[in-house]
Amino acid sequence: MKAVICYYSGSGNTKLISEFIKNEIQELEFDLHDIKKDGIPDFENYCLAGFATFTDFLGAPQLMYSFFEEIAKQNNKYAFVLNTYGFISGVTLKTLSKLAQARGFTVISGYSLHTPENYPPMRKKGKDFDHAPLAKEIAKLTLFIELLRKQASTIKSGNSPETHPVKIGFLNSILPRMSRKQSKKDFGIQTVDESKCITCGICKSVCPYGAIELSPKPVFTHDNCFGCWACYNHCPTKAIHTPKFKGEFQYAKPAAELKAKFS
Repeated sequence: MKAVICYYSGSGNTKLISEFIKNEIQELEFDLHDIKKDGIPDFENYCLAGFATFTDFLGAPQLMYSFFEEIAKQNNKYAFVLNTYGFISGVTLKTLSKLAQARGFTVISGYSLHTPENYPPMRKKGKDFDHAPLAKEIAKLTLFIELLRKQASTIKSGNSPETHPVKIGFLNSILPRMSRKQSKKDFGIQTVDESKCITCGICKSVCPYGAIELSPKPVFTHDNCFGCWACYNHCPTKAIHTPKFKGEFQYAKPAAELKAKFS
């Protein structure tokens, strides 16, 4: 029997953890599905679906909302939810659960994992969390994986798994998701230092909202931009600038310590 983890990963943290969970749970054969590149999977092929993303301005990224809108209504298919976060998780996990339930999934468990921060303004303030997750956080993840392993085994046997309601802490529960207008305002209007740009096209390929074209240098459609910082973080020559940042404090891939913990 097969399962799928549908993930969105801006800088690789969420993808890394999704791969780790896939390898740790042998009871089902897992596929990994990148929602940015792979579209909508055929959930009829899977007995369990996972939905994983990073926290973006205290909530789920806009791309996750768009992804769920395109999913056909399911008939109580089992699902779990996962989010990674740097500074604070916000309502991401609860939002993922609600989005999945609205499409007919039965959410059986969920977990939020502290990982390094990929948001340049926070990294500038020294809140990079490059040592995350700590030992106690990894121990909690291990417990979650054990739970998920038992649930997967129960599903494989043809029975209904025990459901563990998705819970978030009080502080997370009272922090509303920030608006995309606010996130774009925080990002500002990005520009390109053409003397540094090598027209590699990476910025266009990583943009999840189709806000960048090459002509031959990057041209931004600011009405489509949600201020996610992907183009900024991934520019190899630091040619993409914002009003307050000129290539500093990028986070383009998982920190070495995080990779060592979950490789």
